[in-house]
Amino acid sequence: MLRDIATAGIREQRRARHWGIFFKILTFAYLTALLYLFWQGEYADSAAKGKHTALVELKGIIAPGQEAGADNVVKGLRDAFENDDAQAVILRINSPGGSPVQAGYINDEMRRLREKYPDKPLYAVIADIAASGGYYVAVAADEIYADKASLIGSIGVRMDGFGFVGAMDKVGVERRLFVAGDHKALLDPFLPLDELEAGHIRRLLDDIHDQFIEVVKQGRGDSLTGGEELFSGLIWTGDESVRLGLVDALGSAGYVAREVVGEEEIVDYTRKRDWVTRLSDRIGSGLTAALESGLFGTRIR
Repeated sequence: MLRDIATAGIREQRRARHWGIFFKILTFAYLTALLYLFWQGEYADSAAKGKHTALVELKGIIAPGQEAGADNVVKGLRDAFENDDAQAVILRINSPGGSPVQAGYINDEMRRLREKYPDKPLYAVIADIAASGGYYVAVAADEIYADKASLIGSIGVRMDGFGFVGAMDKVGVERRLFVAGDHKALLDPFLPLDELEAGHIRRLLDDIHDQFIEVVKQGRGDSLTGGEELFSGLIWTGDESVRLGLVDALGSAGYVAREVVGEEEIVDYTRKRDWVTRLSDRIGSGLTAALESGLFGTRIR
């Protein structure tokens, strides 16, 4: 009995030691990842030396707090323009659009930077898509490049919702709505559509659409060869966009840096999200991958 107790104690000590080693390794890996991500986000681009072409990414939905939000993109553009070694700036766009206000902020800042640094050209390069707000941003560049299969355009404005008139009665639910202001319940999905309110919304959308059209015409000028169909909300391929004047030529960011700018080395000035968020995302994705690979003795199918 004593021998069994001693053996069990030794096994418990070994188990505790093994777990201790495991958590020490895990802590070390965690701290290493923190330092790496912090360095990547704060210092990697600032270490760039020598002449190069600056790159800023605009990727995803253009909205406040997002990777493609105005604050993020504008900071990257300013860093790129302020670096004397950057011979030109490329804004690579891959976005279906988003907030017209956020897109307007970016467009305005691009124009300001071009005026402040007239000797440093700014090129927009469209990847998979630059639609709606994505194209709104692109037209502020000196020139626009795209791939032949890129999707470009969607120059329009939309607002959508649903109507559930009568649904509450069918399920036997009584809804109680109190408002101050005749139209405070504007576009309420449980009320019949009010034509006066619908007309107001249409005028609002038309106003924003007119602003969009004006920005496109201001940016593209005489390059536009298409008619009013350009502003109908339709989209075109990169090939068609060159013909219509929405895009200047076909080419990737690498092509522009090499053949247009003449500085093949590209340095990324895109502002990354804060390191805590990025670390959390990476840990989450790493844990998911580990589970899927059966690392912990189970496999998710």
